[in-house]
Amino acid sequence: MARRANKSQPHNASKQVNKSPDKKELSEPQVRVPLETTSVGSSHQRPPPKSFLKSLGDIRTQRSLQLILLASLQAAVSQLNLSPVYGAVPAALYHRYGLTVSFLVAFLLRGHLPWWIGRAITPFAFWIPTVQFLAFRFSSYLGNPLGPVVTECLTCYPLMALSVYMSLQCLDEANDSSTATADAFPAMGLFALLTVLQRACKSFVTSLAAGPGFLRSRIGMQLVVASLYAMALPKSLIWPSIPAVAFTMVANPHCSLSRTTELLNNTLALYDYTLLERKESVTGYISVLEDKTRDFRVMRCDHSLLGGEWKMSPEWTSTRRVVGEPIYAIFTMLEAVRLVGTSAELSSPRDDKQRALNIGLGVGTAPSAMIAHGVDTTIIEIDPVVYEFAIEYFGLPRDHHTCEIADAVFAVANRTTYEAGSYDYIIHDVFTGGAEPIQLFTSEFFKDLKVLLKPEGVIAINYAGDISMPSSSIVYKTITSVFGSCRVFREDEAPAAGQKKDGGDDFTNMVFFCRKHEGLPVTFRKPVETDFLGSGTRKEYMIPKHEMIPGTFDHNVEILTSGKTKVMEKYHAKSSIGHWKVMRTVLPDVVWEMW
Repeated sequence: MARRANKSQPHNASKQVNKSPDKKELSEPQVRVPLETTSVGSSHQRPPPKSFLKSLGDIRTQRSLQLILLASLQAAVSQLNLSPVYGAVPAALYHRYGLTVSFLVAFLLRGHLPWWIGRAITPFAFWIPTVQFLAFRFSSYLGNPLGPVVTECLTCYPLMALSVYMSLQCLDEANDSSTATADAFPAMGLFALLTVLQRACKSFVTSLAAGPGFLRSRIGMQLVVASLYAMALPKSLIWPSIPAVAFTMVANPHCSLSRTTELLNNTLALYDYTLLERKESVTGYISVLEDKTRDFRVMRCDHSLLGGEWKMSPEWTSTRRVVGEPIYAIFTMLEAVRLVGTSAELSSPRDDKQRALNIGLGVGTAPSAMIAHGVDTTIIEIDPVVYEFAIEYFGLPRDHHTCEIADAVFAVANRTTYEAGSYDYIIHDVFTGGAEPIQLFTSEFFKDLKVLLKPEGVIAINYAGDISMPSSSIVYKTITSVFGSCRVFREDEAPAAGQKKDGGDDFTNMVFFCRKHEGLPVTFRKPVETDFLGSGTRKEYMIPKHEMIPGTFDHNVEILTSGKTKVMEKYHAKSSIGHWKVMRTVLPDVVWEMW
């Protein structure tokens, strides 16, 4: 036995010499590195980065991009769900900053969260509608714009951070990196992609919400996005989502199903309100509500009211009233456009039938009055649901008028080519949600309207805003720079010198009455009984009373043009928040919060 060992010794020794004389080296595990990954002087370098096309073929890279897309969709849908409670402009005020912070948090936390965090994304997405419903109940306490920020801190921002976190993790795995994102898709590139997708998804989601069907509603799209998360993350936990989905489909009044709508009406009945109908549309969430105590009906668009009417008893309607009785005096004031003219103009007979152009419909108060007076009326309205509800619930005649569903900027520009000098009256009433459509208040748009007026024609322009803000002065200067003769009236009496309204703002409706040429003064004839159409509101408020002198406005401001609309956008936030406060005094908080 000893001899065998001695005989074998030289053979083993020779093997050790051939391999390595170091016993320590033999005891360590041998790691074989592929030749293509080695280089002279180093055997531990990272693999070369994958090409762009090769990275896209990796399922982990695809999953990373899917998560960024879904996060962008969720951010857009979140804004839609906030707008009925807080308004579109206040809800978006800090939204972009919140998403940026969420991305940075995800980047800083990369690799430090537990392994199961990706499985929690899907159930969290399904719970978002429920969390929003609960958070909306505190909107009156949180106020605006704090309310939207708090709500998204509980819903949108955490989901964005988790999505970005998992997206970065997927990229790291796809490129065999544990310390940095892949060279093909660095974090800043991912952030740039997120920024682009957010803008694209905002337009896409807004247009998608304008269609019929539950899945295209605001709540429906949230459930769709959550389901897509489950598909993108195959190991997601599903069972925690079941209670949230059940609550959304059965008990969440924001859901547009018949069961939840019935539940909503049961709740509103406690406050003497009834929801007659609601739909998603191009300008927002449109609904018709009735106040059973005070007997009036209103049309709502997100967190604003487009108008309303007092309900009429049959005997009162048949004996006196010709059109609906509006609840807002401002809409009857617009009808005073018929009373403008000199004595000579009003006494001379007209050669043809009068024509009126109405930009913006609302509930149809002014157009219905024009039609009742025998004026050939044309309506330009961008929202088909507003037009549908005005006919169905507010008595707008189904015939005796022409309605074009289109963007007023393009519709008016098109009409200048074949209807120049065609209209006796133009009513411009497009305010919605505390922020006017800026393009409809530019000098270019007003010049197009001026082209459509007859030489002796009159235009009435409704503008709602805070008198103390530069935006009101900008609108004043823009309008008066286009039309030769103008007078401005406010809806209510101005506060006394040194005094402010509740909340410190002077938010009010203003009506500009303007003539096409400078030599034509803006004077109002004395109305006769037929001008009121049997309406007590018109008899009381149609004639403008509270005139605003030119000195009320700041004349050292720029004229608003289509290329310089940013000057107005920066004032939208304060104006919209002021409008939000006003709206909360018109209807109870629960009506806004429950949609």
